[in-house]
Amino acid sequence: MKRLVLSALLAASVATTALVPPPAFADAKEQYVPLPTYRVGPYASSGTLWWAGTLDYFRYINEVEGGVNGVKLKVEEFETEWSPDRTVEVYERVKNGKDGAPVAFFFTHGTPASYALIEKGAADKIPLIDPAGGRTESTDGTVFPYAFPLLFNYFSQASVGINYIAQKEGGFDKLKGKKIVTVYHDSAYGRETQAAVELLAKKYGFENFQIPVADPGNEQSPQWRQVREIKPDWVFLRTWGVSTPVAIKTAQRFGIPADHIIGDVWAGSEADVIPAGAAAKGYQALAPYPGGPNFEIHDRLRKTILDTGKSDLKDKKFFGAVYYNIGLINAVLAVEALRAGQAKFGNKPLNGEEGRWGFEHLTIDDARLKEIGFYGLLQPIKLTPADHEGGGAARIQQWDGEQWVLVTDWIQADRDTLRPLVEAKSAAYAKEHNITPRSPTAEN
Repeated sequence: MKRLVLSALLAASVATTALVPPPAFADAKEQYVPLPTYRVGPYASSGTLWWAGTLDYFRYINEVEGGVNGVKLKVEEFETEWSPDRTVEVYERVKNGKDGAPVAFFFTHGTPASYALIEKGAADKIPLIDPAGGRTESTDGTVFPYAFPLLFNYFSQASVGINYIAQKEGGFDKLKGKKIVTVYHDSAYGRETQAAVELLAKKYGFENFQIPVADPGNEQSPQWRQVREIKPDWVFLRTWGVSTPVAIKTAQRFGIPADHIIGDVWAGSEADVIPAGAAAKGYQALAPYPGGPNFEIHDRLRKTILDTGKSDLKDKKFFGAVYYNIGLINAVLAVEALRAGQAKFGNKPLNGEEGRWGFEHLTIDDARLKEIGFYGLLQPIKLTPADHEGGGAARIQQWDGEQWVLVTDWIQADRDTLRPLVEAKSAAYAKEHNITPRSPTAEN
């Protein structure tokens, strides 16, 4: 889930950002890429950086590489203010493409929108893409052929956190008897990891405590008083928006050290720690989207897009910020899936069914990551018709008071342990909706 962040933090970039005007799609050889964005409203400070990264990479593909195997990307933005209802409206407007240019995928840009669209996407045969979000059971592509919680689903987020704690404690056997508290946003998003943590607690013998925080989370003294009474060894923080810096500051006030708090994917950006000030120093977070401007792709973009005045980023100091890098990674996943689909269907614009095939056969190994400049920034990923996550790993980054510092290499989730949970949830969905799961080796 994409979270609320302090708009004042990035006010300069928000205030000066204009919407991309709707382009004309006269060339049917173009690939239409609609983007439901949020550049205004309370979510603008994260969204503006997100779309800057996405648009900068798409612009790089078009202007530097000449398109995806010669097929240019035509991007059209639709302001949604992160409203699921508006995102559904956008989807209905664009699902048939525009002026002959087809839609190969649709970024939902939020777990609520993924839930709202999951049946529509299946009926219309349009892949719904929501990296590190979405509906966890849609990892099972045999039941959800058109939903892709790419990279790092919520169960994997729980598992990587536990694996990192095991590293810090000296091994999985050292987890027995430890107290691990999850402070979570009291929503479907926040509760999504509970089944996975419960399973891992039984496997490794640690004590599992779950403490909810009601939206928006401006006051958390009762929760952190409870945490202090538990005397945990570690805390997971599964909040978002304003509730994250409030949590970090309140934790300090109740004597919970920041270096024993691990934020999840959506509680690990600059906007989550800068407002918390000195209390955030030492805070750690899962990073399938590491922060930092010094990966090879940044050098390429700096030379061809940023320094030439073509960037969508209005404030250059946020080049390489976590949200900007999220935009880059989402864009490159889409581009590489188009390449995979073109390898089967030809170098042409792809429709939704062809786009699904591309995502289901997406493989990005270390050699390819080095070739496209994303080595270290993006994990290796391999999807199949049965596995719509494909990654399941994250690095851990730590806030040193001024910037995020990567403190681990990629840590892999225990996907073999988690898969039965995914399949149980997907089986329940299939039964409820009278779906016959397809063969896991299905090509169509």
